[in-house]
Amino acid sequence: MKRFLLGGAAAAASLVVFATAAVAGASASPPALGPGTHFYVPPPEPAAQQQIGQLTGSGDKADAALVRQMTSTPHAVWIDGGSPNSARVTALTTVNRAAGKNQMPVISLYNIPGRDCSGFSAGGATDLASYEAWINGVAAGIGNKPAIVILEPDSLGLLPQSDCGSTMLTDADRFTELNYAVDKLGAGAGTRVYLDGTHSAWLNTGDIAQRLVKAGVQRAAGFYLNISNYQYASNEVSYGTWISDCITYATQVDPGNYAGCPNQYWDGGPATSFTGAALSPYQVWQDVPYSGNPADLTWDTAGIDSNWASLLGSVNPTTHFVVDTSRDGLGPWNPVPKYASTTVAQDWCDPPGRGNGPAPTANTGSPLVDAFLWVKVPGESDGSCNRGLPSTTDPEWGSIVDPAAGVWFPQQALQLAQLANPAIAP
Repeated sequence: MKRFLLGGAAAAASLVVFATAAVAGASASPPALGPGTHFYVPPPEPAAQQQIGQLTGSGDKADAALVRQMTSTPHAVWIDGGSPNSARVTALTTVNRAAGKNQMPVISLYNIPGRDCSGFSAGGATDLASYEAWINGVAAGIGNKPAIVILEPDSLGLLPQSDCGSTMLTDADRFTELNYAVDKLGAGAGTRVYLDGTHSAWLNTGDIAQRLVKAGVQRAAGFYLNISNYQYASNEVSYGTWISDCITYATQVDPGNYAGCPNQYWDGGPATSFTGAALSPYQVWQDVPYSGNPADLTWDTAGIDSNWASLLGSVNPTTHFVVDTSRDGLGPWNPVPKYASTTVAQDWCDPPGRGNGPAPTANTGSPLVDAFLWVKVPGESDGSCNRGLPSTTDPEWGSIVDPAAGVWFPQQALQLAQLANPAIAP
């Protein structure tokens, strides 16, 4: 439910290993994101421009305008490999272009060793030394210019040993790599680093909070949610708040007790007389007075919110986060009625009937949510999905072979723009 590979890094001029990033005068905390922050719009992909041209040429000017508007919405630049020097060049080019437009760039780094459990987006650096050199390159490219860094999607959701069963890489290796990156990148005076917080239909709050602390989240700007996924933005705000609650609870109130953190898979609390259930990802969650109807427990967060209020008392959570809203306008796809199992139906992989979500903004209405961002580039494939069937084709898209991860997917791109919620204004 999480895999992707997006955008190529700039071509390498030569292999350069950076012992240290060329960053001077690092500050303890980069400037806060204000409601008026303007995010960077990278140049459109050639394949996207080709689709817009084809739609225009066929007389479908309305859809052409929708895709054009989608591609001109601020979104992340992905650096997903290459040499340290090529990573430096891509980062430098991105921050310089953004600075020239007075915009805030979002850079997603995707090169951790053992990336994606050998899935559609397998790859990454070969070892710790190679990864540190690559991170040094990125840090040198960013320098002291403003940038949001989305550090290694899936890196905490998919730990090498715990989740991938690796015999070559360890979870300790992963935490070492991420801690190094947090400190090196965070030395940039304008760099805000966010770590992988998965999403609300994945790890429970205690599991991900503990992983985030081990990865150095308390020295970072915070964590991110919903990268390349489809969970409702409002649900992610609740989930992220509970993760922040858990970090505070297990580091200040009851140190080490991550297992005691209330989570989305049982939402009971004082407000429901400790009656609870698992929250459904297919419903929009709300905190309203509990009606006494057990069916409401699948969307009513009154119980878990009251539980957190009781546990924390006067102690307030402080760990911030951002949410990827690029494809969550209609929430997640539910394949169970058709396939009977989300595991084989690949609900994370090019699901049908989805739409763009809220446009990027730092005006989120929540004190812990720094921004809604488009991190996944909408229109780029999640991979060559087959719904777990004995075929290479995807029945959800007319029995075609879906493009490889990161390659432009015209059919999905058009659908995302057509079904955007809020609607895209062409």
